[in-house]
Amino acid sequence: MITDIFPTICSDDVPATRDFYIDLFDFGVIFRNAWYVQLQAPTKPFSQLGIVQRDHDSVPSSFQQRPAGVLVAIEVDDVDATHERAQAAGLEMPLDLRSEAWGQRHFMTVDPSGTLVDVITPIPPGAEFADDYVTGANA
Repeated sequence: MITDIFPTICSDDVPATRDFYIDLFDFGVIFRNAWYVQLQAPTKPFSQLGIVQRDHDSVPSSFQQRPAGVLVAIEVDDVDATHERAQAAGLEMPLDLRSEAWGQRHFMTVDPSGTLVDVITPIPPGAEFADDYVTGANA
Protein backbone atom coordinates (compact mmCIF):
# COMPACT_ATOMS: atom_id res chain seq x y z
CA MET A 1 0.00 0.00 0.00
CA ILE A 2 1.28 3.48 -0.90
CA THR A 3 2.12 5.64 2.11
CA ASP A 4 3.28 8.78 0.25
CA ILE A 5 4.31 10.09 -3.15
CA PHE A 6 6.20 13.23 -4.14
CA PRO A 7 8.24 14.34 -7.13
CA THR A 8 11.99 14.83 -6.86
CA ILE A 9 13.59 17.24 -9.29
CA CYS A 10 17.18 16.82 -10.47
CA SER A 11 18.95 20.19 -10.44
CA ASP A 12 22.36 21.60 -11.32
CA ASP A 13 21.85 24.24 -8.62
CA VAL A 14 19.96 22.86 -5.61
CA PRO A 15 19.97 26.18 -3.66
CA ALA A 16 18.58 28.18 -6.62
CA THR A 17 15.87 25.60 -7.28
CA ARG A 18 15.03 25.45 -3.57
CA ASP A 19 14.74 29.25 -3.43
CA PHE A 20 12.46 29.30 -6.50
CA TYR A 21 9.89 27.10 -4.70
CA ILE A 22 10.29 28.93 -1.38
CA ASP A 23 9.97 32.39 -2.95
CA LEU A 24 7.08 31.65 -5.33
CA PHE A 25 5.07 29.12 -3.28
CA ASP A 26 6.19 29.61 0.35
CA PHE A 27 7.45 26.03 0.69
CA GLY A 28 9.38 25.31 3.88
CA VAL A 29 12.54 23.24 4.22
CA ILE A 30 12.12 20.04 6.26
CA PHE A 31 15.48 18.44 5.32
CA ARG A 32 18.64 19.75 3.70
CA ASN A 33 22.21 18.79 3.05
CA ALA A 34 24.77 19.64 0.37
CA TRP A 35 23.12 17.61 -2.42
CA TYR A 36 19.44 17.20 -1.44
CA VAL A 37 16.60 19.27 0.01
CA GLN A 38 13.06 18.24 0.95
CA LEU A 39 10.39 20.94 0.83
CA GLN A 40 6.91 20.98 2.32
CA ALA A 41 3.92 23.11 1.34
CA PRO A 42 2.96 25.60 4.06
CA THR A 43 -0.58 24.32 4.68
CA LYS A 44 -0.40 20.76 3.31
CA PRO A 45 2.19 18.66 5.18
CA PHE A 46 1.92 15.77 2.73
CA SER A 47 2.48 18.03 -0.30
CA GLN A 48 6.23 17.75 -0.61
CA LEU A 49 8.91 18.22 -3.23
CA GLY A 50 12.45 16.88 -3.30
CA ILE A 51 15.39 18.48 -5.10
CA VAL A 52 18.53 16.44 -5.71
CA GLN A 53 21.86 17.43 -7.24
CA ARG A 54 21.63 16.18 -10.83
CA ASP A 55 25.08 14.56 -10.85
CA HIS A 56 24.81 12.94 -7.40
CA ASP A 57 25.66 9.23 -7.18
CA SER A 58 22.06 8.43 -6.21
CA VAL A 59 20.87 9.52 -9.69
CA PRO A 60 21.74 6.99 -12.41
CA SER A 61 24.05 8.65 -14.94
CA SER A 62 21.65 7.98 -17.83
CA PHE A 63 19.04 10.19 -16.05
CA GLN A 64 21.27 13.16 -15.22
CA GLN A 65 20.15 15.27 -18.20
CA ARG A 66 17.79 18.27 -18.02
CA PRO A 67 14.08 17.37 -17.89
CA ALA A 68 11.88 17.08 -20.97
CA GLY A 69 8.32 15.88 -21.35
CA VAL A 70 7.41 16.33 -17.68
CA LEU A 71 5.81 19.11 -15.73
CA VAL A 72 5.08 19.66 -12.07
CA ALA A 73 1.57 20.96 -11.36
CA ILE A 74 1.12 23.07 -8.24
CA GLU A 75 -2.37 24.09 -7.15
CA VAL A 76 -2.60 27.45 -5.38
CA ASP A 77 -5.43 29.41 -3.76
CA ASP A 78 -4.92 32.48 -5.98
CA VAL A 79 -3.20 31.88 -9.31
CA ASP A 80 -3.52 35.57 -10.25
CA ALA A 81 -1.52 36.65 -7.18
CA THR A 82 1.09 33.94 -7.81
CA HIS A 83 1.31 35.05 -11.44
CA GLU A 84 1.98 38.62 -10.27
CA ARG A 85 4.79 37.33 -8.01
CA ALA A 86 6.27 35.35 -10.90
CA GLN A 87 6.11 38.37 -13.21
CA ALA A 88 7.72 40.60 -10.58
CA ALA A 89 10.54 38.07 -10.25
CA GLY A 90 11.06 38.13 -14.03
CA LEU A 91 10.40 34.41 -14.42
CA GLU A 92 10.09 32.80 -17.84
CA MET A 93 6.44 32.19 -18.79
CA PRO A 94 6.07 29.67 -21.64
CA LEU A 95 2.30 29.80 -21.08
CA ASP A 96 0.76 33.06 -19.88
CA LEU A 97 -2.13 33.25 -17.42
CA ARG A 98 -5.41 32.04 -18.86
CA SER A 99 -8.64 30.24 -18.02
CA GLU A 100 -9.37 26.84 -19.56
CA ALA A 101 -12.81 25.35 -20.29
CA TRP A 102 -11.82 22.11 -18.53
CA GLY A 103 -11.77 23.93 -15.17
CA GLN A 104 -8.40 25.56 -14.61
CA ARG A 105 -7.03 29.05 -14.47
CA HIS A 106 -3.29 28.66 -14.86
CA PHE A 107 0.08 29.73 -16.20
CA MET A 108 3.35 27.90 -16.70
CA THR A 109 6.84 28.91 -15.64
CA VAL A 110 10.21 27.18 -15.55
CA ASP A 111 12.26 26.51 -12.41
CA PRO A 112 16.08 26.86 -12.36
CA SER A 113 16.49 23.14 -13.08
CA GLY A 114 14.55 23.49 -16.35
CA THR A 115 11.41 21.79 -15.02
CA LEU A 116 8.13 23.12 -16.42
CA VAL A 117 5.82 24.20 -13.57
CA ASP A 118 2.07 24.50 -14.17
CA VAL A 119 0.53 26.82 -11.55
CA ILE A 120 -3.20 26.16 -11.21
CA THR A 121 -6.34 27.34 -9.45
CA PRO A 122 -9.43 25.22 -10.17
CA ILE A 123 -12.41 27.06 -11.64
CA PRO A 124 -15.84 25.74 -12.66
CA PRO A 125 -15.56 23.73 -15.88
CA GLY A 126 -17.50 24.55 -19.01
CA ALA A 127 -20.55 22.43 -19.78
CA GLU A 128 -18.59 20.32 -22.28
CA PHE A 129 -16.25 19.14 -19.49
CA ALA A 130 -18.65 18.92 -16.52
CA ASP A 131 -19.34 15.21 -17.02
CA ASP A 132 -15.60 14.40 -17.19
CA TYR A 133 -15.13 15.00 -13.47
CA VAL A 134 -15.24 11.77 -11.49
CA THR A 135 -16.10 11.55 -7.80
CA GLY A 136 -14.99 8.95 -5.29
CA ALA A 137 -11.55 7.58 -4.49
CA ASN A 138 -11.53 4.79 -7.09
CA ALA A 139 -14.09 6.06 -9.63
